[in-house]
Amino acid sequence: MTGDAWITLAVVAATLVLLVSERLPAAATVFGASTVLLVTDVIDAGQAFSGFSNPAPITVGALYVIAGGVEATGALEWLTRRTMPVGRPKGGVRRDLARFLPVPLASSSLLNNTTIVAMLGPRVRGWARNTGRSASSFLMPLSFAAILGGLVTTIGTSTNLVVSGLLEAAGQDGLGLFEISRVGVPVAVVGAIVLALFVPMLLPERRDARPATGEGAREYTVEMIVDRKSAVAGLGVGEAGLRNLEGVYLVEIERHGHRIAPVSPSEVLVEGDRLTFAGNVDRVLDLQRFPGLIPAESRHFRVMADGETRIFYEMVVAPGSQLVGHTLKESDFRNRYGAAVVAIHRAGERVQEKLGAVRLHPGDVLLALSDQKLKRRIGDHGDFLVVSRLDGDTPPRREKARTVELLILALLVVVGFGWLDIVEAALLAAFAMVALRVLSAHDAQNAVDLQVLVLIAASFGLGEAMATSGLAETVAGGLVDAFSGLGDIGLLAGILIGTVVVTEMITNNAAAVLMFPIAMAVAAEAGLDPRPFAMAIAVGASASFLTPIGYQTNTMVYGMGGYRFGDFVRVGFPLTIAVIVVALAVIPVAYPF
Repeated sequence: MTGDAWITLAVVAATLVLLVSERLPAAATVFGASTVLLVTDVIDAGQAFSGFSNPAPITVGALYVIAGGVEATGALEWLTRRTMPVGRPKGGVRRDLARFLPVPLASSSLLNNTTIVAMLGPRVRGWARNTGRSASSFLMPLSFAAILGGLVTTIGTSTNLVVSGLLEAAGQDGLGLFEISRVGVPVAVVGAIVLALFVPMLLPERRDARPATGEGAREYTVEMIVDRKSAVAGLGVGEAGLRNLEGVYLVEIERHGHRIAPVSPSEVLVEGDRLTFAGNVDRVLDLQRFPGLIPAESRHFRVMADGETRIFYEMVVAPGSQLVGHTLKESDFRNRYGAAVVAIHRAGERVQEKLGAVRLHPGDVLLALSDQKLKRRIGDHGDFLVVSRLDGDTPPRREKARTVELLILALLVVVGFGWLDIVEAALLAAFAMVALRVLSAHDAQNAVDLQVLVLIAASFGLGEAMATSGLAETVAGGLVDAFSGLGDIGLLAGILIGTVVVTEMITNNAAAVLMFPIAMAVAAEAGLDPRPFAMAIAVGASASFLTPIGYQTNTMVYGMGGYRFGDFVRVGFPLTIAVIVVALAVIPVAYPF
């Protein structure tokens, strides 16, 4: 090997060690590796920073903004309403998984799979808690299904976009929107079947890692309304999963001016019913996204301008406040403070009246929804002792959900018909999210994970060094010698399995970049079309099911589900074998050598 090849090998080895040890952020590690290769003259500045002008990280950034709009508005919620039963389980885990898995499979084919897990993870955990299911039976399958769904289209995962960008940089055509579907759909379908079959047998139930609320937790009273065409309308209270909620209690139902209390588990819910709950703040926040229920004050959430960030606050009424002795309506609370009260806590007693009819006392704690300027508006008003911001989900802006869904549909149509490139369509859709006030500019900026973008862009420098130094060609020659006895399928298997192994040690994008030049060199050495090998890398780099650290979605559910490290091996091993077998069977047919 040349001197540059030895330097590149040392840098790549050091990069692998740092990525596995997680001593530094992945983006900083890869950026530093490219910088070292630049300083040692293995690559020039254009090669080191070529990724920053590549369409891949730009497209991923735009997709993050689109996903942020989905999360903020509750768009695509209809995907989960029909597949996540609102009542207590009537069948086994296998039946529930068969209904649930199509949701992450379908949605992650349209949006970045990391964002899908970020959106659905808390929802799945709350759903499992509210319906008596074990969240651990669904969170790991959620992550794995999102990974599999990301293989269905080119925009499903950043790894596909990285491979597409690498193909273009190598003088090949980039991936079309549905080109990878020829391999991704069979892999995703078989993978989902394996999950539904094996998870109930192999995955033990784990306790929710979220701490239980103690007896001294502050109890709020909150009102929710059964929405039109609601998933819970027509169901009994017990069947709808509203009878034995953890940390929150259904106090009464108001229907056409009549109160029903106590509430029987067999009481059938009707559209327009006003449900009064009492419970701790975490569970009250969970109720804001319970399928089929909307906050009674939702009609007042428009006190905030479109696109404004919505934040929950706890506001403690001061003894000398003008609010004392008055109701929220009498005090014109919404217009005076630009906030909507969704729940009230009163020490020592439970609030009995409707929220709008409660005469406020000193020390009452109001759970209010407002924007980022609330504290500035209130200033030293003196009406409140404390105004503190709460972390947690806010009610989605459902009035903008249809806008987001239409933008996603337009993105798929214009890219699918070839009217615009993926990067152009994604940027237009992201801009429209802000222009149409779905997101504020600040929210759009926060939706983008800059660490991921820097990691993707910086990793192109490593790939360039491996290709130009001759290291990739040397490694490829060794692979050809080792697997040539098994024929062309053997070479493909070597690249696919090698990518799977590497992606379990480092990030999926970095694995794709490191293996791509090797795959191209193998194809050139064997005189084969490089495209099947690129597809093998796309599949292998995403097939990270054996550890909680190989893929970011696995890491996200690791803590949420209370899993142990070995749980991933237990379920991930048969899934990995299935993915490899299906990919090796399908790729040569879909992309002949």
